[in-house]
Amino acid sequence: MKKEAPRYLKLSGLEPLIITPESNFINVGERTNVAGSRKFLRLVKEEKFDEALAVAREQVENGAQIIDINMDDGLIDGKEAMVRFLNLVIAEPDIARVPIMIDSSKWAIIEAGLQVVQGKCVVNSISLKEGELEFKQQAKRIKRYGAAVIVMAFDEVGQADTYERRIEIAKRSYDILVNEVHFPPEDIIFDLNIFPVATGMDEHKLNAIDFIEGTRWVRKNLPHCSVSGGVSNVSFSFRGNNTVREAMHSVFLYHAIEAGMNMGIVNPSMLEVYDDIPKDLLEHVEDVILNRRDDATERLLDFAETVGQKVVTEKETEAWREGDIQSRITRALVKGIDKYIVEDVEEARLSVSAPIQVIEGHLMTGMNVVGDLFGSGKMFLPQVVKSARVMKKAVAYLLPFIEEEKLKNGTTGESQNAGKVLMATVKGDVHDIGKNIVSVVLACNNYEIIDLGVMVPPEKIIASAIENNVDIIGLSGLITPSLDEMVYLAKELQRQDIEIPILIGGATTSKAHTAVKIDPEYKNTVVHVNDASRAVTVVGDLLQKDTKTTFKNQLKEEYTRFRESFNSRQKIKEYLTIEEARANKYTIDWKSEDIVKPKKIGVQILEDFDLQKLEDYIDWSPFFRSWDLHGRYPNILTDEIVGKQATELFADAQEMLQQIFKEKWLTAKATFGLFEANTVNDDDVEVTISKGLENSLPQGEMPERQRRIFRTLRQQSKKASGKPNIALADFIAPKESGLQDYIGAFCVTTGFGTAQKAAQFEEALDDYNAIMIKALADRLAEAFAEYLHKEVRTIHWGYATDEVLQNEELIKEKYRGIRPAPGYPACPDHLEKETIWELLQVKESIGVTLTDSLAMWPAASVSGYYFAHPEARYFGLGKIKEDQVRDYANRKEIAFAKAEKWLAPTIA
Repeated sequence: MKKEAPRYLKLSGLEPLIITPESNFINVGERTNVAGSRKFLRLVKEEKFDEALAVAREQVENGAQIIDINMDDGLIDGKEAMVRFLNLVIAEPDIARVPIMIDSSKWAIIEAGLQVVQGKCVVNSISLKEGELEFKQQAKRIKRYGAAVIVMAFDEVGQADTYERRIEIAKRSYDILVNEVHFPPEDIIFDLNIFPVATGMDEHKLNAIDFIEGTRWVRKNLPHCSVSGGVSNVSFSFRGNNTVREAMHSVFLYHAIEAGMNMGIVNPSMLEVYDDIPKDLLEHVEDVILNRRDDATERLLDFAETVGQKVVTEKETEAWREGDIQSRITRALVKGIDKYIVEDVEEARLSVSAPIQVIEGHLMTGMNVVGDLFGSGKMFLPQVVKSARVMKKAVAYLLPFIEEEKLKNGTTGESQNAGKVLMATVKGDVHDIGKNIVSVVLACNNYEIIDLGVMVPPEKIIASAIENNVDIIGLSGLITPSLDEMVYLAKELQRQDIEIPILIGGATTSKAHTAVKIDPEYKNTVVHVNDASRAVTVVGDLLQKDTKTTFKNQLKEEYTRFRESFNSRQKIKEYLTIEEARANKYTIDWKSEDIVKPKKIGVQILEDFDLQKLEDYIDWSPFFRSWDLHGRYPNILTDEIVGKQATELFADAQEMLQQIFKEKWLTAKATFGLFEANTVNDDDVEVTISKGLENSLPQGEMPERQRRIFRTLRQQSKKASGKPNIALADFIAPKESGLQDYIGAFCVTTGFGTAQKAAQFEEALDDYNAIMIKALADRLAEAFAEYLHKEVRTIHWGYATDEVLQNEELIKEKYRGIRPAPGYPACPDHLEKETIWELLQVKESIGVTLTDSLAMWPAASVSGYYFAHPEARYFGLGKIKEDQVRDYANRKEIAFAKAEKWLAPTIA
């Protein structure tokens, strides 16, 4: 009998969310729920939808993988508010990337939301409380809209409040949905009702354990479905005592997740790390959650009054030094403490017969603990990188002894690793922070890493893979041309009949691109890995002898299904011709008062800029994300889950930042120019270099050719009535208007010195600080772009001379004007960088160069345009059709094949 293929809950916003058995708990953000957030309710009532959007954005930034939107309030037109808010969300790619949960007790509101939401959403919720007929009708409508559904444990009698009632209603609902409505079982999510415990009422003692056991029954007996719930309900009786509430949430989740609960509404700031809950508090809370004793509630109530902050003495912090050698080495690795590692490793070496045994025994035992804690979410990425630093220091100390042993005994003295992984940033791309982090995490799990660095041509990757007999090839890329390099490499491996699994990772990569573009070109395994913790699991599954064939076959099947679904969705989407899109362009009522002539036309250069001026302009939130710590600065520093680690990381960053300033580790340079410009031929921006500025042109160029053209791309998907198809050219006055408009261009860098300093740290076996210097250089480059843009707005162009904004407002782009960059959503074509480089003479003036794939070197560099019109705004181009690609090639006077290559990721 053929085994049934796995069926996973698949949701999507702009990005897919596939919930597999290996997925971590899926957190649903609920602050966009008028019933759960008084702030959000007020903003919706006052129609302050821009601020309401900020609430949604903050949830996504803080790690919500789904956002729950509810507009049920007696003083709100819920249907109108839901549609309006969803339409606004759709226009914000940083919010719309996650799936939406349409939450309402009113079917009319749910259906209105289903008619406008993009991607595959979740309906919250339906139930049997109004009988089977209505339940079936609503389920059929939801199925037709292609959404998943939350089913409440509620029937004609009332809410399920016992174990028996929970499983009875779940079974009945499941049978109706699957057998009668033919609803996909993987699209069913049960909410089995989380009720408070420790209320003092006997009938509430079983509330938590009944949910947990009900969850276990559902996951075992109702195939493919998921279980969700609102976790904060369980601690309702301890409002005001956050220490106890946080512990209750963590304990409840620990046991519920183990039973099969795989998603839910959880406030991350109201969670304690399970292993960090004091043992006495943990015992009292578990007694209540699991109903382990009759007096559990009374004991917890009494104990709650004594809960306070414990002061840890210096002597207690060193108490771990009194343990045995294995516990000390493990502690050093877990905590990233290298102070005693050499003396501990020496003690371990003297206790074994061969020095290699210290690596295979003491050190790998400790690193296995690190791997387990990281994989279970009890350690975070910066801690793991610090662990790797301790590990490398220990191994470096042991190496001379191992070499001596080899000479003496004539043995190899090599440690048995878990496998060899080749890592490389592909040709033309210079970004490697993510690749380096994955390398460190894999090394911590006993994989041998062969790191070829950045800008690695495909022939070198393949030759090195064969020479080193690697088990896996890991490819990284940040810029869109890197995607094409990955496709080429897969084709070349296939042509040479090489069978090595490929890992795909990097900011522009995605499961969609991997499944649609790379996987069909390679018969062996290709898998997209979106974070460091998942890399360990994937590599392990690919190399596990007993299960690797099954895992590889499942991946192939999953990517084939994803590709077929993706391609069918693309066919359904409607697109305009480029002529029709231009006819529907964004129109501006051009007025001379909206156009400000820059105070100084031409190019300016900033040499050896004072880096310390940039400190106040740093946006720290992306810094934490680069270390896999998700949350918004400064709130992340007090986050109950990652706050402690974020605070330690921030302190280390601040210390290095001051060294960068004081010791001038990095050099900052910039060039920018402000020029006369007008839109011509709908989508082109013609830039004029005025007389007297001939030095802005390549040497020897004649005055009659003192013009440059920026080619812009236009949205081509069919829009709702009244919605325009936008191109950046729409924000520059057309030549026929008779008005002289202006445009700016810039390039800033803080990257000179980064590679050398990182190499010094790597030589000292300090991956942590090698990654840190690169992450800080990136932050400083973005800060420089922010600083320079402000200077241009207020001084050099001067269209916002009275602007007074704080850094947080700058980060939120509250100012007039935009600075889009080639390669980003509004202008994904990197070829336009060449025009910026010609216009500003970037290479000659500040030394920043472009690689073959038009990545900037040094990597910590930012370039782009300045648009000043009050109506200029950011947008996403989306997919375009071949007719626009051909039109673009003609306008740019390049071969269609070249335009197709550079625009490949955007072509529908």
